[in-house]
Amino acid sequence: LGYATAMLINPNNHALDGGPATAQREKEVVARMAAMFSFEQHLGHLTSSGTIANLEALWIARESHPGKRIAYSADAHYTHSRMCQVIGVEGVAIATDAFGRMDLVALEQELASGTIGTVVATLGTTGLGALDPLPRIVGLARTHGARVHVDTAYGGFFSLVADDSADGVASAPFAAISGVDSIVVDPHKHGLQPYGCGTVLFSDPSVGRFYVHDSPYTYFSSDELHLGEISLECSRAGAAAAALWLTLEVLPLSDAGLGQVLRANRRGALEWHRLLESSDAMTAYQAPELDIVTYFPTRGRMSEIDAASNALFHAAADCDPTEQIHLATYTVKGPDLAKRGHEVEHDAATARIMRSTVMKPESEAFIPAIHARLATLCAR
Repeated sequence: LGYATAMLINPNNHALDGGPATAQREKEVVARMAAMFSFEQHLGHLTSSGTIANLEALWIARESHPGKRIAYSADAHYTHSRMCQVIGVEGVAIATDAFGRMDLVALEQELASGTIGTVVATLGTTGLGALDPLPRIVGLARTHGARVHVDTAYGGFFSLVADDSADGVASAPFAAISGVDSIVVDPHKHGLQPYGCGTVLFSDPSVGRFYVHDSPYTYFSSDELHLGEISLECSRAGAAAAALWLTLEVLPLSDAGLGQVLRANRRGALEWHRLLESSDAMTAYQAPELDIVTYFPTRGRMSEIDAASNALFHAAADCDPTEQIHLATYTVKGPDLAKRGHEVEHDAATARIMRSTVMKPESEAFIPAIHARLATLCAR
């Protein structure tokens, strides 16, 4: 509703005169998100996507530590390796542990080389929803003079329920965000926004010096800082800011507001994992840290897991529309299965397993039926 209404005047948040009202709304929602992460001060703005937000964060990383490499988890979003290529910086993939989190021993070895300028920690990997051990990462990075960027495009809003409770998530990784240099979070994921709406935040406003530029045909209407002056993007839909502002008026950034949506998602994921643990037809790949559930048809060989997962994917889709279940696959390697305790024959290098996200609170009530339906399909 907010997006559609604002689009009637098609505001552009690049310059204040292009969308005075929506530019102000953008500044308000960005400040709310900075407060959600306990940033005492900030510089930031909305973006058209998490990819662009991460590009900006890595560009600032390059400018802050020229000539240094950027390290990220092997399970980090592929954006990081691609954007390192775009900005001409060497990226380093750090191995992950049995939970899909960045391996601290491997990270420390790279940091000890003195060549790492920025470490990218992920809170909510796209594949598994894993939470990198941010408190330890921050400590190691600071010891070796490196910056820390947190890609929490997927998991960021879970900071609202990071209280170690039964339907919350681990508190320590999110509490450590206040001590990092930059953050990316995507309102178009758990913020309930239409695409595209990303956000980049910096804890040190002085990084604005890297954005300094001028234009003979814009920024003329006011001496106040225009959003385009602190952004790599030029024209951006002001409607995205209006939509997010309206959403946060209805569902504030609090446990009692948007947090209740996230708790329902979390409960649904935990319930599905519980059902998988007692299932003969399907096996849980690993326990969910957020709301991503991973599992596979119970088979003895990797090639059989791959074939059965592919068959399940198509069987769930190629049926009566009233019974369709939209699934996704996730490719794993033999060692990935082994370090999670799955004893299967490695007769293939990789296998597809299933990956399901419980991102809507309405899904919680349907989890038992979804699980039962998939178990029946697996048994065919």
